[in-house]
Amino acid sequence: MSSNVNRRLVLRGTAVAVAGAALAVPGVLAGTGTLAQAASTTDHFGHGGAATPGGPVPFDEVYQGRRIVGRAAEGGHGAHHGGGFTVSIDGKELHLMRNADGTYISVINHYETYADPRAVARAAVDKLRGATLVPIAT
Repeated sequence: MSSNVNRRLVLRGTAVAVAGAALAVPGVLAGTGTLAQAASTTDHFGHGGAATPGGPVPFDEVYQGRRIVGRAAEGGHGAHHGGGFTVSIDGKELHLMRNADGTYISVINHYETYADPRAVARAAVDKLRGATLVPIAT
């Protein structure tokens, strides 16, 4: 005995259900004003309180015994490559680059993207494993 229900039919039905739900949710949320409220209270990265509209939040912290600082760039490499933001590890500039999709990479690891400069700085500290950061010659 064979059933008329096969894998292809089940997958097609599942895809239609998921697509329908995806189309319905934004309409429901737009009616409640939730999307508009969320957009007005968060910056580009989904965090509130950015120093510059749409920009990353400045930070100054000690991570694994290393001092990492991120702030708005006043010129130099950070103003051009880092999307107007500069990061330093123990006072030495970490070459930071902003991608077109808003993610960041650093000279320490060009092959892994990060959501914000703080995540890039922490990843660089992890990769350095205690070694001193040597700034790029300009």
